[in-house]
Amino acid sequence: MNKELKTIIVKALKEDIPTIDVSSHYLFQDEISEGKFIAKEAGVISGIDICEEVFATIDPDTKFTIHKNNGDVVKIGDIIAECKGKTKSILMSERVGLNFLQRMSGIASLTKKFVDETKGFDTVILDTRKTTPLLRMLEKRAVVDGGATNHRMNLSEMVMLKDNHIKAAKSLTDAVNKVRQNVGKNMKIEVEVEDLDKFKEALASSADIIMLDNMSNSLMSECVLLNKKQKVLEASGNMTVDRIKLVCQTGVDTISVGGLTHSYTSLDISLKF
Repeated sequence: MNKELKTIIVKALKEDIPTIDVSSHYLFQDEISEGKFIAKEAGVISGIDICEEVFATIDPDTKFTIHKNNGDVVKIGDIIAECKGKTKSILMSERVGLNFLQRMSGIASLTKKFVDETKGFDTVILDTRKTTPLLRMLEKRAVVDGGATNHRMNLSEMVMLKDNHIKAAKSLTDAVNKVRQNVGKNMKIEVEVEDLDKFKEALASSADIIMLDNMSNSLMSECVLLNKKQKVLEASGNMTVDRIKLVCQTGVDTISVGGLTHSYTSLDISLKF
């Protein structure tokens, strides 16, 4: 496990146990317990390795056995993992381990629902930067476990000129030209457009990707026809599971869904002795 992930886990445990666990510390010594992580609803598992690392950080002697790996689909009652070790160590690890596992599995489960709607199409589901501060790495990993693809990880990875960039610049064309002169040909540039005129301007620019933001399905279809596969087209804005199939039918290449990492519900998972 890389240093950044380890740091996140250590900080999460420090938040939960600033000094000692006063509930377990005075109740147990070296007693041994066994526990099972049980899925209480159907979904996709993500973060089981993070959960395991939480337990190992508290007590390296805790035995942690994984039965369902990241990306695996589970049904109600499935045993995801088992643990055996000192009772107090398991109790100290439980909440933080489950917090990571439940939230990441919730993201993966929601992501799979969107991805399932793209079957039969070449359209790719993307995430966004609408993530919990400092937890982006984990949340974007969960998106991948759900079958989708990560968009840019940060502002340094790729150029994206959104509406405020363009409004603050002289024009879309000027903004693209100025950035292109500085970043060169190897870095991708994406521009956001909301109407047909701006789309045509973006199409004539040196941008690589055009985001069709909050467009109707019919307008997106028109843009696809005009594009003639010249640039990558990304649909964005108010994307729901019910709408995905219709958006795929427009012929866009990708669909970005902010809700994957900001509107998910944690998967219900319990640890039972």
